[in-house]
Amino acid sequence: MASKAIFYHAGCPVCVSAEQAVANAIDPSKYAVEIVHLGTDKARIAEAEKAGVKSVPALVIDGAAFHINFGAGIDDLK
Repeated sequence: MASKAIFYHAGCPVCVSAEQAVANAIDPSKYAVEIVHLGTDKARIAEAEKAGVKSVPALVIDGAAFHINFGAGIDDLK
């Protein structure tokens, strides 16, 4: 069974580029990737913060947040 990975973004060009390059490159046999657009799903910002997300785009795998480039700070999304 695949582990879960969550890719958080805000829809900005940096985020969309990272989604295409990173999230889509993850081996689906190892990770089920959920894409979360925090710009339109603000109810999940607290969840992202709790997972350690400080800026987007970010990928959370196995409880570790990996920040990819810099599109927007998490506080800018609130």
